[in-house]
Amino acid sequence: MSTPTRITHLINGAAWEGTAERTSPVYNPATGAQTGVLDLASTDLVDEIVRGAKAAWQNEWQNASLTKRTQVLFTFRELLNAKKEEIGAIITSEHGKVLSDAVGEVTRGLEVAEFACGIPQLLKGGFSENVSTRVDVYSIRQSLGVVAVISPFNFPAMVPLWFVPIAIACGNAVVIKPSEKDPSAVNAVAALWKEAGLPDGVLNVVHGDKEAVDALLTHPDVKAVSFVGSTPIAKYVYETGTAHGKRVQALGGAKNHMLVLPDADLDLAADAAVNAGFGSAGERCMAISALLAVEPIADDLISKITDRMGKLVTGDGTRGSDMGPLVTREHADKVTSYLDKGVDAGATLVVDGREGDVDADGEGFFLKPTLFDNVTPGMPVYDDEIFGPVLSVVRVQSYDEGLKLINDNPYGNGTAIFTNDGGAARRFQNEVEVGMVGINVPIPVPMAYFSFGGWKNSLFGDTHAHGMEGVHFFTRGKVVTSRWLDPSHGGLNLGFPQNT
Repeated sequence: MSTPTRITHLINGAAWEGTAERTSPVYNPATGAQTGVLDLASTDLVDEIVRGAKAAWQNEWQNASLTKRTQVLFTFRELLNAKKEEIGAIITSEHGKVLSDAVGEVTRGLEVAEFACGIPQLLKGGFSENVSTRVDVYSIRQSLGVVAVISPFNFPAMVPLWFVPIAIACGNAVVIKPSEKDPSAVNAVAALWKEAGLPDGVLNVVHGDKEAVDALLTHPDVKAVSFVGSTPIAKYVYETGTAHGKRVQALGGAKNHMLVLPDADLDLAADAAVNAGFGSAGERCMAISALLAVEPIADDLISKITDRMGKLVTGDGTRGSDMGPLVTREHADKVTSYLDKGVDAGATLVVDGREGDVDADGEGFFLKPTLFDNVTPGMPVYDDEIFGPVLSVVRVQSYDEGLKLINDNPYGNGTAIFTNDGGAARRFQNEVEVGMVGINVPIPVPMAYFSFGGWKNSLFGDTHAHGMEGVHFFTRGKVVTSRWLDPSHGGLNLGFPQNT
């Protein structure tokens, strides 16, 4: 067995050469083998990194021309596109998702880099001439300084790419803390920024756990924090960061519902339920975990879903499997525990993901796709964000009953409706209390030029990720009122200024 590789911080354009007092293991979830040893940062090291990032922002980047920034962004985009398969393989080796899904993740992140390449247009302000005699007013947007990105394990490349290209394009310096479960993809992407010509210190990677997170949330030189993770941690990040004077966008958990009306194409709906429920082993904040079947279609729909589930291959993501393992043994055990909880609560276990073989070597962290029927609110499999390949069917009698279940849920990240009735679809998009809505689309993740974000307990803060909301989040507005006088002096006037 090979010796685990050291994974460390990237500071000021180079790997950290210090000795970590604390480390954390990194595993290949398909085999269960430890592949890496991750250095965990102390509070003092985070302080050093932030101070270095602030110096790079002040000296190198805040006043860099839009032309220079755009050149770096375009070069980074080309490098990332050329390396996406390589980065995808890194993701699969530490997260477990299949290679095609991992490369797809990088590609969706690439779209945000492409959006950020248009930053000269996106940062244009407004100008009003002669608002008063010889007085002009114009607005500009300026960078914040040092911003922090705290990203989750389930999209180790895409989620950082939601934030970092826009933050850098807007003239900020960035400190990113990736998940300690799969940290190497961020290091690989950070190396591309350096190769693209980004000045050293403008982007830094700090690895760590709660100590590093708290250090970023309380550091006086960190001006903004972008976070994606579970709802309890998102709430903590938001409350702690804002209490220390920072602007915070904290995207939390989800319990995404898919409402299937009786007039829907059930083959399309079955495909969508399987794809959205079991892709990336259900470890997506946009995964469908609750399927609301409006009677009398539930039996037919469940039959079609069960048939499709029987054709799925679960195994090592490098072997052409349809679904890979869960990220850690602890998480796999937690997800698996819901199967007995569901049965104990009265749900019907239609497909048991503990049964059958997987295509992998070693002792990987696997649970095969699982399907419950007769699930009702109040059951743990319905109420909790399981974050695994567990799909629950809830039988409802009407559109109104299904809509009420969705709107009563404390989460509001994503949802979908499947129907051939345009009026029902339009009513749904208007009435549903969820931030991202799909109509015959199971995973309605917006393109980069729109914004990604949920409602209710799925978002803390009022700003979504990427799109123009991202540009505004990473800049602050300034309005300038100016008068250029003729050589003659206007004289003294202590009265309140009036428009004339």
